Amino acid sequence: MLVNEKVGSNNIILVGMMGSGKSTVGRALAKHLRMKFVDSDHEIQQRTGVSINHIFDVEGEQGFRDRESQELETILQQDGIVLATGGGSVLLENNRAIMKSRGLVVYLHANMNELWQRTRHDKGRPLLQNEDPLRKLNELYARRNDLYIEVADIVLQTGRQSVHSLILQLEQQIENYKKKMDSKKNTSQKLKVELNERSYEIHVGNGLLGSCELLIPHIPNKRAAIISNTTVAPLYLQSLQNILNNAAVETISVILPDGEQYKSIDILNLIYDELLKNRCERSTPLIALGGGVIGDMTGFAAATYLRGVPFIQIPTTLLSQVDSSVGGKTGINHPLGKNMIGAFYQPRIVIADVSVLSTLPDKELSAGLAEVVKYGLIRDVDFLEWLEENMEALVSRDTEALKHAITRSCINKAEIVGRDERESGERALLNLGHTFGHAIESGMGYGVWLHGEAVAAGTVMAADLSRRMGWLDQKDVDRIKNIFTRAGLPVVAPNLGVEKYLDYMGMDKKVEGGKIRFVLLKAVGRAVIESEVPTELLKQTIESCTHV
Repeated sequence: MLVNEKVGSNNIILVGMMGSGKSTVGRALAKHLRMKFVDSDHEIQQRTGVSINHIFDVEGEQGFRDRESQELETILQQDGIVLATGGGSVLLENNRAIMKSRGLVVYLHANMNELWQRTRHDKGRPLLQNEDPLRKLNELYARRNDLYIEVADIVLQTGRQSVHSLILQLEQQIENYKKKMDSKKNTSQKLKVELNERSYEIHVGNGLLGSCELLIPHIPNKRAAIISNTTVAPLYLQSLQNILNNAAVETISVILPDGEQYKSIDILNLIYDELLKNRCERSTPLIALGGGVIGDMTGFAAATYLRGVPFIQIPTTLLSQVDSSVGGKTGINHPLGKNMIGAFYQPRIVIADVSVLSTLPDKELSAGLAEVVKYGLIRDVDFLEWLEENMEALVSRDTEALKHAITRSCINKAEIVGRDERESGERALLNLGHTFGHAIESGMGYGVWLHGEAVAAGTVMAADLSRRMGWLDQKDVDRIKNIFTRAGLPVVAPNLGVEKYLDYMGMDKKVEGGKIRFVLLKAVGRAVIESEVPTELLKQTIESCTHV
């Protein structure tokens, strides 16, 4: 009955202040729904053999919070449970992300008078054992209430109602939530990259990872390898494995370190090692579950292992959903240049689940918006104007706005890739800002600047150079700076020095005939490739667009 559309989990997670009734309501709800009830504080006490008060006395609050996080992650590996969490479990961002990804979160909200009446005589509340417990309770409420609201899918006002009445209300709210999620899920978009026999579909929607129906046709022999990283795997790997295992698909997993600095030959070999150890065959698809680094590395491993195995993209960052997962560019970095070793190798399918962006850090979301804006600047002015009108909605993670931006970006990229798969012409226009951006990433050290941040600053440099070439005016450059600023992106590049910029750009893979090929703007919405750029103008751009 209570299937949660987020990543296919059937868990119900109760959050709220001490005294809000999480344990009482949780037990009754679990009994009503014939589910298993779990209390995180009770599990910690069972595991340690001592009381919560004792842990606070010996290890302090931070020690308890560390134990709480570990226990939360362990508990939520299960499926079909009602979990009553500790009142402070929402304080850590990672805890909130795990809750959002592993179940339907319900905030049991009670007013301060009710909370005080329920807790004033309870000696088992270590945070209230001080000279002024009422003042402390008020402080805790002020600190936590917004976090409860942030993480919750449903807010249930408890008041003085009976437990039976609360259960009936909650059941109705969950049903309403399901209907809402179903209506959103039904608006998923299906696009196609037209490449003859290598054509494939892109699916954009909510809750797509809650079902394996899109994956199963691409796993003919019921065996798959999932490649992820240390950030994404704790959030989504177990759920994906459970869904596939329930469909009789055997899975192996390879978990890589997270970061652009690990996009190297040494880390790539970790994938090969596991594939060989597990005797993966040519029919075994590699599933990339992560952002652009995971997608690029998994794709390159798929292109080269046994001279080619199937490849599936499940991008989990905005940047990878709108750009790197589509088009078949795969590869790794070299100390002398970004993405210098790789192959064109198309996936069998791309599944972009918008709901996974709820766990994406703000900085990563902004980085993805750099690639979204790029499509408007190079070819789609109507889309650029839409972005200017809706940037705040995107930054605040409005679901429908994100879905539209991802779909429109993928439409643009699919059209270009369908006409120029191997970047012999038009596809190179997708590199607006990338020549400067790759120099920033290489010069600063991989991972110091996010790719999208470097692209944003690089695009401003490309716009400035376009102005110096006589194609844009200053108001165009200011317009570009403004939209990136509203997206939370840098518009000033780091000062690596003119010669260092020139050296790194000279090693860019887009160099042809010894000349750097720049993607510049003849006008907003009209990009061109230009290799005849006067050195003096280029130096002026570097000097004016960087900071000390």
